[in-house]
Amino acid sequence: MKGNFNSYRQFNMDDDNSTGSESHPSVAIVILNWNGQHFLEQFLPSVTASTYANKRVIVADNASTDNSVIFLQQYFPQVEIIINTSNEGFARGYNIVLQHVNSDYYILLNSDVEVTPGWIEPVIGLMENNAAIGACQPKILAHSAKYMFEYAGACGGWIDNLGYPFARGRIFDTLEEDKGQYNDAKPCFWASGAALFVRADMYHVLGGLDEYFFSHQEEIDFCWRLQLAGYKVYVQPASVVYHVGGGTLPKGNPKKDFLNFRNNLVMLAKNLSWPTALWKIPCRMLLDIIAAYKELFSGNSATFKAIAKAHFYFIKWMFTDKKQSVFPISKKGKLNGWYSGVVVWQYFIKKKTRFSEIIANK
Repeated sequence: MKGNFNSYRQFNMDDDNSTGSESHPSVAIVILNWNGQHFLEQFLPSVTASTYANKRVIVADNASTDNSVIFLQQYFPQVEIIINTSNEGFARGYNIVLQHVNSDYYILLNSDVEVTPGWIEPVIGLMENNAAIGACQPKILAHSAKYMFEYAGACGGWIDNLGYPFARGRIFDTLEEDKGQYNDAKPCFWASGAALFVRADMYHVLGGLDEYFFSHQEEIDFCWRLQLAGYKVYVQPASVVYHVGGGTLPKGNPKKDFLNFRNNLVMLAKNLSWPTALWKIPCRMLLDIIAAYKELFSGNSATFKAIAKAHFYFIKWMFTDKKQSVFPISKKGKLNGWYSGVVVWQYFIKKKTRFSEIIANK
């Protein structure tokens, strides 16, 4: 995890830590920023106003070409700034920065997230009361419609038998209205990278995020490895945040499609047992090909090319780049949030669009 790194300045944030902080685990809120000055201006005030006593707020800048750093210097002097001298992507960017952040817990927070008062306390309380929880997420609602769940994690991420991710409150592109139907804290398969709480020691033991992924689904891979190592992933809906989503790569962007399809196959190859991977990966690739031709016949040749490129790079990874990926330290842990069926069948064929329709009593 070597990389270009500059620490601009470090603050102890004495004002935030002066009252009762010694009795609270330390929490580092780390926002990875790339040309996101407009998001920092809009959402950083809610983060710095967080009521948790023993916190640090850090903006890790991924070589922005806008005025993000100058803006922070001028308007948020209490925020620590760490600068990567090149854009390292989400996974490698965080890995480099977090080598230099000493804390009990990390919160990996997207710059396009508005947090609510008291959003940290319920999650840290849950994790402190259950040492088996290695990672957790809050309830994530859409910033544009705060009564709706948001795509990136909703109320806890799940995965199906062929590796398709979905969530409590979101199946593919269908979002549910939040009516309190998922307000219970529960184990899930993955916690969203938009607002990921993680034990710092476990982050480093597992080698952090897989840098080959660059971005997209790296948090699912990390949570899978975390569970295989014997830890649990949870959602704590008593904590609520609002996510804009698509701030860096909007939906439909060919690069986003490429990363999602490639990274999903890499994740399956890494974390499934080989006998299982030998039949599941060809099934997934076949379904990918069907999806690619559907897009092509719909006039979307860019997505068709992105999926074809993803398959090519996955095969290349298998033979030449595999050694670069971080592998689990064990494969003995029990997996929660695993749906033994195929969500594609439930959604597209049986027309079940709600999580509660697909996963009974969950």
